[in-house]
Amino acid sequence: MKNSSRIAIIFFLFVLVSSCRQQQDARRPISQASGSFMKKSIARNKKLVATEETKIQDLIKSNPNVVYLASKKGYWYSYVTRNEIDSLTPKKGDVAFFDYEIKDLKGTIIYSELELRPQIYYVDKQNIMMGLRDGIKLMRKNEKVNFLFPSNMGYGYHGDNKKIGTNQPLICTVTLRDFKSEAVYKKESELKAKAAPVAAPIKTETPAVSKNADTITQ
Repeated sequence: MKNSSRIAIIFFLFVLVSSCRQQQDARRPISQASGSFMKKSIARNKKLVATEETKIQDLIKSNPNVVYLASKKGYWYSYVTRNEIDSLTPKKGDVAFFDYEIKDLKGTIIYSELELRPQIYYVDKQNIMMGLRDGIKLMRKNEKVNFLFPSNMGYGYHGDNKKIGTNQPLICTVTLRDFKSEAVYKKESELKAKAAPVAAPIKTETPAVSKNADTITQ
C-alpha cells in the first residue's frame, strides 16, 4: 500500500510539472510576438525621426547666414530678436504672455499669429505643444525666436485634427511679450476687475397707449 501511495504521489507531481511547462510554453509565442512588434515599432520611429531630422538639417543648410542652436530636447532654434540685457526666463509658477505663428518646413503659414493671439500660458501647468512648453523657458522678455520642431515635439502622429497633419515637423515663430509670477498676475487681474466701470442700466421708455387702442405713441 505504501509503495502504491508513493507511486500515485510521484505520478501526480509528474503530471503537475508537465502541465506547468505546457502552459509556460504556450505563452512564449505571445511574448515573442509582442517583443517583435515593439522592435518593429522602435525601428519605424527611429526611421521617422531620422527622416525628419534630415529635412530640418536641409532647411538649416539652406540658410547659411542664420545661426541655429540645437536644444537638448531634440529641436533647433534661432534668434530673430535677442535680449542681451535681461537674464530671467519663465519658470514654473510664472504666467507667460506670447504671440506665435506656425508654418510647415516650406514656410507656408498653417496658423497665423492673428489667429492664435493672445496666448496666456501658465508655465508647466497647461497642456500645450511639447516644443513650446520647453522652448518658452529658454526665452527672455521681448525675444523673438524661430523654433524648428520635429513632429514628436509638435503634434505627433495624430496632428491637431484640423490643419496640422500626421507626423508633421513645424516652424514656430514665437515672441515672448512678458511674463510674471502667478501671484502678481492674479493681483493685477483682481485690481483691474475692481477698477472696471459698472455699466449703467439702459433706460427704456414704455410706449404710451393712446385713447385709440389701435395706435401707439412714444
